[in-house]
Amino acid sequence: MESDRSTTQLINFLQKELALSAAAIAMALRYREQDPGPLPMILWQYGLVSLEQLEQIFDWLEG
Repeated sequence: MESDRSTTQLINFLQKELALSAAAIAMALRYREQDPGPLPMILWQYGLVSLEQLEQIFDWLEG
Protein backbone atom coordinates (compact mmCIF):
# COMPACT_ATOMS: atom_id res chain seq x y z
CA MET A 1 0.00 0.00 0.00
CA GLU A 2 1.15 3.55 -0.65
CA SER A 3 2.83 5.56 2.07
CA ASP A 4 0.95 8.53 3.50
CA ARG A 5 3.24 10.93 1.63
CA SER A 6 2.79 9.25 -1.75
CA THR A 7 -0.96 9.06 -1.17
CA THR A 8 -1.02 12.81 -0.45
CA GLN A 9 0.97 13.49 -3.62
CA LEU A 10 -1.38 11.27 -5.63
CA ILE A 11 -4.44 13.06 -4.21
CA ASN A 12 -2.91 16.42 -5.14
CA PHE A 13 -2.35 15.13 -8.70
CA LEU A 14 -5.92 13.83 -8.91
CA GLN A 15 -7.35 17.17 -7.81
CA LYS A 16 -5.06 19.46 -9.83
CA GLU A 17 -4.49 17.52 -13.04
CA LEU A 18 -7.65 15.42 -13.35
CA ALA A 19 -10.00 17.84 -11.55
CA LEU A 20 -11.35 15.03 -9.39
CA SER A 21 -13.58 16.28 -6.61
CA ALA A 22 -12.63 15.95 -2.97
CA ALA A 23 -15.88 14.02 -2.47
CA ALA A 24 -14.92 11.42 -5.10
CA ILE A 25 -11.49 10.98 -3.55
CA ALA A 26 -12.98 10.68 -0.06
CA MET A 27 -15.40 8.04 -1.32
CA ALA A 28 -12.56 6.02 -2.85
CA LEU A 29 -10.56 6.24 0.38
CA ARG A 30 -13.57 4.92 2.32
CA TYR A 31 -13.94 2.02 -0.14
CA ARG A 32 -10.23 1.27 0.25
CA GLU A 33 -10.61 0.93 4.03
CA GLN A 34 -13.07 -1.92 3.50
CA ASP A 35 -11.40 -3.49 0.47
CA PRO A 36 -7.69 -2.54 0.48
CA GLY A 37 -6.09 -2.03 -2.89
CA PRO A 38 -4.33 0.54 -5.04
CA LEU A 39 -6.23 3.84 -4.97
CA PRO A 40 -6.15 4.29 -8.79
CA MET A 41 -7.81 0.92 -9.31
CA ILE A 42 -10.50 1.69 -6.73
CA LEU A 43 -11.21 5.02 -8.44
CA TRP A 44 -11.63 3.19 -11.75
CA GLN A 45 -13.64 0.25 -10.35
CA TYR A 46 -16.23 2.60 -8.92
CA GLY A 47 -16.44 4.74 -12.05
CA LEU A 48 -14.77 7.77 -10.50
CA VAL A 49 -12.16 7.98 -13.27
CA SER A 50 -12.23 6.89 -16.91
CA LEU A 51 -9.84 4.37 -18.42
CA GLU A 52 -7.98 7.26 -20.06
CA GLN A 53 -7.64 9.00 -16.69
CA LEU A 54 -6.46 5.74 -15.13
CA GLU A 55 -3.70 5.57 -17.75
CA GLN A 56 -2.73 9.17 -16.92
CA ILE A 57 -2.52 8.24 -13.23
CA PHE A 58 -0.26 5.26 -13.96
CA ASP A 59 1.92 7.40 -16.25
CA TRP A 60 2.26 9.95 -13.43
CA LEU A 61 3.07 7.23 -10.88
CA GLU A 62 5.82 5.86 -13.15
CA GLY A 63 7.26 9.34 -13.73
